[in-house]
Amino acid sequence: MTRIKAYCHLREDFCLVNGQVISKRDTNSEDSWFKQIYKAQGFVYPKFYKMDALSQAGFLASELIKRAYPEMVTAYKDDEIAMVFANQSSSADTDLRFQRSYEQNGAPSPSLFVYTLPNIVLGEIAILNKWYGENMFAVLPKFAPDFFVNYSRILMSAGSKAVLGGWIGIMEKQINVFLFFVENDGEDGLEFNSENLSELARM
Repeated sequence: MTRIKAYCHLREDFCLVNGQVISKRDTNSEDSWFKQIYKAQGFVYPKFYKMDALSQAGFLASELIKRAYPEMVTAYKDDEIAMVFANQSSSADTDLRFQRSYEQNGAPSPSLFVYTLPNIVLGEIAILNKWYGENMFAVLPKFAPDFFVNYSRILMSAGSKAVLGGWIGIMEKQINVFLFFVENDGEDGLEFNSENLSELARM
């Protein structure tokens, strides 16, 4: 039976892993919220600082899930973990920053242009972990548990043994990130179904 092994939430002011708060935003810090989490958790990946907010969110949530469930790093071949992400606004947060860079500086920023596609976050995670499994990024009106469950089952029936998936909503100051890791034939954890996924997403 497919089971949810670990999950992570990022919100505007707090970060949770498996339902436990691991970090709260310091509003007096000069660092962005994502940089605060990065530093507090002791991550070392210099490319993080070049990423847009969408990719930073995906990096943080996926790395925190790996820490909570380290077996996902050792138990699978490089093509056995699939990724399925979605949000409502595509890469609009970075698109707006790119537009402003053109309006304010008279020339568009190449460093921002690199991130004007939402699926770049998948590439960043895949490169970091050397994962070569199936991946896709959908743009949906709202979080849809049925979509994640059904699409993950299709991927698993086609050969994937685990899925890193979830909602990664970043739009200016609004942060709504919920990533989860599920594996086929798992014994522990919640059953991977729409009801359980919806309940976890509301935390």
